[in-house]
Amino acid sequence: MQSREELIQCSIPFLREVKDMTPGAEMERWLNETYGEESALYQDLARLIKVGVEEGWAANQEVDGPNYRRSRILEPTADTFQFSITAVYMNSADPRRFKDEDDHDVLRGQYHGHPYGELNLVVPLNKGAELKGLQGWQGAGWTAPDPGSRHYPEVRGGAVIALFYLPAGRISYDFKAPAG
Repeated sequence: MQSREELIQCSIPFLREVKDMTPGAEMERWLNETYGEESALYQDLARLIKVGVEEGWAANQEVDGPNYRRSRILEPTADTFQFSITAVYMNSADPRRFKDEDDHDVLRGQYHGHPYGELNLVVPLNKGAELKGLQGWQGAGWTAPDPGSRHYPEVRGGAVIALFYLPAGRISYDFKAPAG
């Protein structure tokens, strides 16, 4: 569990920096420019969340089978500026996948909403694996869904770990998914 504490400690300076920003397209661009996959922060967080999945303390609770798992790593605290830390593992090799408009295999997760938005570090485990954000498909990097946004998490191209930070720990699964 030393790596879990290391991930939390690595997150705190980042959360201090972003605590007063509003998630959305502008912040997503900033995150990818400032803390993209070549940055030390991205490299450290990606390494630690991969270790967490391997050690079994991150994304260890099945949501809908072994290819769709998540876990809350830390509830909101004063130390994290009231952000929670959660990890999700999704793998589009799942037998429940479907084909998207580009003929890629896609795994769709649970429809949910972000009352206060979300900051989401995308860590592909397979070359070309991507997570669908509100601005489109994202490989290694960040998504930042707006406050009030709702969507299905979707992955294609293999397995992805999403390490996400929720302001006030808020996420809601109480919304009716759109038809179709």
